[in-house]
Amino acid sequence: MAYFSVSHWDTTDWTDDMEALARDKYVPMVMNLGAESVDMIRTGKHNFVVVTKYTDATKGEAAQARIEKIRDQAAEEMPMKMTGVHRGSTFANG
Repeated sequence: MAYFSVSHWDTTDWTDDMEALARDKYVPMVMNLGAESVDMIRTGKHNFVVVTKYTDATKGEAAQARIEKIRDQAAEEMPMKMTGVHRGSTFANG
């Protein structure tokens, strides 16, 4: 079954430049680590979640150490911090 990572983020600002940086730099970085998809979803004025899908747990878990470095880099480059992360394999889908 597929493996997902869902990270929750808060930011003190939201700009078009930040969206472009996320889309043009960070999504490709994560995709290059074996992700099947990466969705960044704005959930509030200064909040968003990142949902990353891998084909299976082996690929998803193998990427996590490198993902941590990408998250640290993003938090240094933009005014944001990760507030939580959840990971796991699907047990049902439709």
